[in-house]
Amino acid sequence: MKMRIYLILMCVTFPVFGDVTNLELKEALAMLKEKNLEIKVAQFDAQMKQLESKLPMASRLGKIDATLGAMRSNDAGSVFGFKLQSREATFGDFGFSDFLSPPPDCASNILNCQPHDLNYPKARNHYLTKFTYSVPLFTGGKITQYSRIAHDMYEMSKIDKDKVVAQKVFETKKTFYDITLIENYINNLSKINNNISRLEDTVKEMTKEGFAIKTDLLEVQAHKAEAQSLLIQAKLNRDLAYQYLSFLLNNEVKSIKKIDEMAPLNMPTKDEIQNNSFDIQKALLGLQITENAVWIQRASFLPMIGGFAEYGSADNVIFNDFHNHDFYTIGLQASWNIFNGFADKINLEKAKLENLKTIDQVELAKSGTELKAKQLQTAALSAFEMTRSDEKSLAFASQVYENYLAKYKEGLSPVGDVLIKQSKELEALLKLLTDKNTYNAKVFELDSLTKKGEEQ
Repeated sequence: MKMRIYLILMCVTFPVFGDVTNLELKEALAMLKEKNLEIKVAQFDAQMKQLESKLPMASRLGKIDATLGAMRSNDAGSVFGFKLQSREATFGDFGFSDFLSPPPDCASNILNCQPHDLNYPKARNHYLTKFTYSVPLFTGGKITQYSRIAHDMYEMSKIDKDKVVAQKVFETKKTFYDITLIENYINNLSKINNNISRLEDTVKEMTKEGFAIKTDLLEVQAHKAEAQSLLIQAKLNRDLAYQYLSFLLNNEVKSIKKIDEMAPLNMPTKDEIQNNSFDIQKALLGLQITENAVWIQRASFLPMIGGFAEYGSADNVIFNDFHNHDFYTIGLQASWNIFNGFADKINLEKAKLENLKTIDQVELAKSGTELKAKQLQTAALSAFEMTRSDEKSLAFASQVYENYLAKYKEGLSPVGDVLIKQSKELEALLKLLTDKNTYNAKVFELDSLTKKGEEQ
């Protein structure tokens, strides 16, 4: 039986913890939204804010408290009160026995007689059970405004969650493009390393035949070591990119399906920025919150009215004959602060100023987001143009290297010139990689400014 359970668990957990190979970008984004831990944390935060948003309206329904008290006392006032609340007080509890048959020392002045039964009662148990219901009837609109603020806070938490999702989508896409770029970079570096190896073989042959000297071979080998170092570093960076992708997806990724080296550039319009920007949407919610806060402060100048009802029973035996000892109380209470040192007026003015400040913050968010979008667009276009230039430079550097290699084989150029031209080819290749990476980063950063970028 245990063996069967073990096999079932293995079958269930294997796909979860199994390595992912040949992963497509679309699949990665779906996996990201399902498994990324930061997104899960943001979702929990939003769920908590959703629950908190229901609290203000819950107070509108009032509350019911159940109370059970148990006491024992021989205090004259307490015992008499216990009997009254239990509806069991008798004339004897007032000391009427002494009134009807006064003791000798009281016979002459009965009014000055101290009744023994009233002043020295026997100790009594008292069990009080009651239910109390209190409800706000009028709060000047405070509950409504607090409810609206709580709802806006929930909406803000959803925007925060969407912003986290957009950021993680940005990082996942960029990592996919980074891996693709570095894979192609490794392929190109490998070709260059192969060319250096062939050049090394050529120099060895020419050294044997006396057409080259030993220092030529040493120079080529030193250059080969540098190129191999670049290749090893590139492979380590690729491994690091895979580790980061695995962290984002919360699953081990061994390989991906390569995509285009450069992402498509989306140019959001002004309306798209205004309607979908995370910062602008949060600023607008903040404006609504400050407007509701003004109304809350205005409610301080209005009366507060509440109602309550109480039902219970009291006896010297717990839960004994509840109905015959029950009681009820209902009532209303109104309170109206007339003066508190102008504190309410000061708080109202402060809330109004906060609202005015938020109006400017909304405009700042709009203009700032538009400016940032334009800056990112400009940077992306600039990097795109640089890549076009880099591709031509790389093609030219490769051709120059081939020409100098041919000249070296004919004895028309020293090996140092060949290696210099190949270094130029390596520099051009590295610059092309850097500019393509910069372009992709600006594209995805631009997409992450708005909710629309999350869907692309």
